[in-house]
Amino acid sequence: MTLSEDTRPYYVPIGSEVDVFEAAYRAGLTIMLKGPTGCGKTRFVEHMAHGFGVELNTISCHEDITSADLLGRYVLKGGETVWVDGPMTRSVRDGAICYLDEVVEARQDTIVAIHPLADHRRELSLERLGGERLVAGTGFGLVVSYNPGYQSVLKDLKVSTRQRMVAIELGFPPAELEFQIVAHESGAPEDVVGDLVDLATAIRRLEDSGLREVASTRTLVAAGSLVAHGLAPRDAVLAAMVQPLSDDPAVVEGLTAMVQNYLD
Repeated sequence: MTLSEDTRPYYVPIGSEVDVFEAAYRAGLTIMLKGPTGCGKTRFVEHMAHGFGVELNTISCHEDITSADLLGRYVLKGGETVWVDGPMTRSVRDGAICYLDEVVEARQDTIVAIHPLADHRRELSLERLGGERLVAGTGFGLVVSYNPGYQSVLKDLKVSTRQRMVAIELGFPPAELEFQIVAHESGAPEDVVGDLVDLATAIRRLEDSGLREVASTRTLVAAGSLVAHGLAPRDAVLAAMVQPLSDDPAVVEGLTAMVQNYLD
């Protein structure tokens, strides 16, 4: 079923990503979202899951996550040992979308656990339940995301994992779309939103800035929200866009000078 558009998480397409996601999901293919921090990968998945009318189970990956965290484990309840499904197993059983956010942060042995689900088998083997095999049915989808520009050689997806997936590359939206998104999400005045978008565009064009990440759409929404709640635009930008980007005094000083040029 398709749920009401009134409650669907807001997302503005910037290319063919909606069509690709829909086709891949209906074909039972695993989807890999690639893009910089704060460009809207998670919101996109929420938007699509809502549109399909299925539950979304999100897992924020980190280096300590294990296959048991994904699949499930035995726990003590009321003096008895009982099995509790992990979010991936629940997704397979319930026909939900399982979203592994920043998947490369997980250990390789954990990522390998998704292989049988990510290819034509679409099945899960639960060795701790006597080798029970779960075959994914209608509604199940597997989506992973990561930021290619933030990874090292030691933290990347193996080719054997990549080739099980359909890739969708996302980026920051064009200025006119970003204006629309920030205005809708933050509620800030249009003149302020225009300045925020112009400033972010300028920051993204900097060369040799010393920044590991640039100002994202997420940071623009945060700055706009602060303005909408009464904070002065300059203070909002420094708090939401400048200070989170760097601790280097020289970099912060340079970004602050840019803020003065765009907001004064």
